[in-house]
Amino acid sequence: MANNYFQFKQFIIHQRYCAMKVTTDACLFGAWVARIGNGKSEVVPNRILDIGTGTGLLTLMVAQKSANVKIHGVEIDIEAAKEAGDNFNASAWSERIKVIKEDIINYKTAILYDFIITNPPFFLNDLKSNSSKRNLAMHSAALSLNDLLVSIKRLLKPNGQFAILLPMHRSSEFEENARTLGFYIQEKVMVKQTSDHPPFRSMLLFGYDAIIATERELIIKENDSYTSDFIALLKDYYLYL
Repeated sequence: MANNYFQFKQFIIHQRYCAMKVTTDACLFGAWVARIGNGKSEVVPNRILDIGTGTGLLTLMVAQKSANVKIHGVEIDIEAAKEAGDNFNASAWSERIKVIKEDIINYKTAILYDFIITNPPFFLNDLKSNSSKRNLAMHSAALSLNDLLVSIKRLLKPNGQFAILLPMHRSSEFEENARTLGFYIQEKVMVKQTSDHPPFRSMLLFGYDAIIATERELIIKENDSYTSDFIALLKDYYLYL
């Protein structure tokens, strides 16, 4: 059973009621996208949208690294949205992060976002669990990747970027669908458990500019120890790095 909370260096994630708990790949993705909010990119965002915020993990990781950025986390599940709100309110950045309980398909706002991040429902037609809440969080029945792309297109500024975490086997399909809406892949990181394992996740950055994308692998562990790449991303978050 997963712990009911996860302690980071500068914040805590309570996760008793949210179906999706803190995972290593989600933490990697949060640290990776936080570079952009921290100005480590050509685009420095003022407003960020976290689609399917869950516990609020990505929002809090980005908020820690970005001084003045305002972040909205949209979450469809009532209990997860409340838990994210509690996690936000307990953090040092509560005045500039906010949870919105809404289905992203129906989310209406006059705001367009500079940067959108999302760790969406992963699996399509894969074996489901007995938990309806976990199925909602993990499977694409409630939110297809195409619906997600259309929502991103509607909510993103014309010069904006978005980043997504996906299972490796769904990445190529998503990249093709994104291209039909005018999005170009700009950076791709393929995540492997060890050098002996195939990639199991991809972290993708998209924008409207047709550029030559950078592509690389990131290995989590070698010889039962975290790699230098992993430590470089997570050292400001994990307690014991």
